[in-house]
Amino acid sequence: MKLLVDHATLAAFCRQRGIARLELFGSALRDDFREDSDVDLLCSLRPHVKYGLWEWVALKHDLERFFGRPVDLVSRCGIERSRNPYRRSAILKTAVPLYVEG
Repeated sequence: MKLLVDHATLAAFCRQRGIARLELFGSALRDDFREDSDVDLLCSLRPHVKYGLWEWVALKHDLERFFGRPVDLVSRCGIERSRNPYRRSAILKTAVPLYVEG
């Protein structure tokens, strides 16, 4: 199964919410992605945009509605600062951009 993305709609979604970069990683990029799989996303906000906990949770729910399935939303800077080098490397090496501002 392949994840279908309307890139024009996703770009508008990201611009409206202050997202600078949204990347896909995990099972959605592999052959084991199924209809019941979640979508793993790395998110980078614009430098001037600050999200608190409630805004981050709301963004996660908005992305779940957009993709029509559960979303695991992770901050890119959080992964870049991760103390687990194996997890950090595995995610950053395989992440594929869905949206890049500019």
